[in-house]
Amino acid sequence: MHIKGAIMKYYIGIDGGGTKTKLIIVDENLTKIYEKEGGASNFLMSGVEKVSEMLFDLIFSSLSGANIDLKDIASTLMGTTGAGRRSDAERLETGFYEFCRVKGVEYKKFYVESDARIALEGAFSGGPGAILIAGTGSIMFGKDSKGNIHRVGGFGRFIGDQGSGYMIGRKGLISITKYYDGRGIPTKLTSLVKEKYNISTPEELIVEIYRNNFDIASVAPLVMKAAEMEDEVCLEILEEEKDELIMHIVSMLEKLKEPIMKLCLIGGTIANDNIYSRMFKEEVEKKFKNVKIQTPDYEPAIGAAIMAINRIKN
Repeated sequence: MHIKGAIMKYYIGIDGGGTKTKLIIVDENLTKIYEKEGGASNFLMSGVEKVSEMLFDLIFSSLSGANIDLKDIASTLMGTTGAGRRSDAERLETGFYEFCRVKGVEYKKFYVESDARIALEGAFSGGPGAILIAGTGSIMFGKDSKGNIHRVGGFGRFIGDQGSGYMIGRKGLISITKYYDGRGIPTKLTSLVKEKYNISTPEELIVEIYRNNFDIASVAPLVMKAAEMEDEVCLEILEEEKDELIMHIVSMLEKLKEPIMKLCLIGGTIANDNIYSRMFKEEVEKKFKNVKIQTPDYEPAIGAAIMAINRIKN
């Protein structure tokens, strides 16, 4: 339990996601005072009111647990899924303020940013660097030494997401359709998909994709498994998508114009140890002498706290 001080100010950083939300209370030196987890906070999916209620309960139960009064919180910043556009972020800010008002609470200085933004701040302790996110989708964010934020990718699965699990899975399924038609060479992926999903005909594949909301990105690990088995088709898919991520780096280097670009990798497709991530890291090491891959300095929730502190200072 933390003993309240007369002049001590605290900051709340919140890392929101589609399944859970993490809250951290820190002092101005980023010393962690208290942390707690709550429910999902993708307000585009769950609705602003429901997420506001969850946040209200999470914040005030945390304040109680830390023995801190609301008046001692200098600012609160949340990074969450669905807040990439400023208009959407403002919806949650406004909705939370309104929820607090109805509850009879005057809450001040509550800010919302994207989950990627707080990950960027946490990764480099608020300093310059870049994060490459490649999970189901893909996007890259960078911060230069002047504090300017730059973005590469993030156009979604229809016109973007190169190098992502979705794109790898999609290309893998396309290779199966070509084999079914006799337009493509055999691939071990066909049997792997049959084994996992019980899909063995063109008709079954079409039904799964267009009627049953099939998770296309879930095929990516099977593409990697086939590539590990030296499957020619799947190795080529990984080579192509690896090159797409390399182009993200080329573009970000040009935007940042830093002598050395620190890079953190985020997302299961590229951050976990697999044949694809190894191919990518080897290519980065070979191609770029001015890119240094590192682990994040801090988790995204601390990144949110750093941004909360900076909002007061600036």
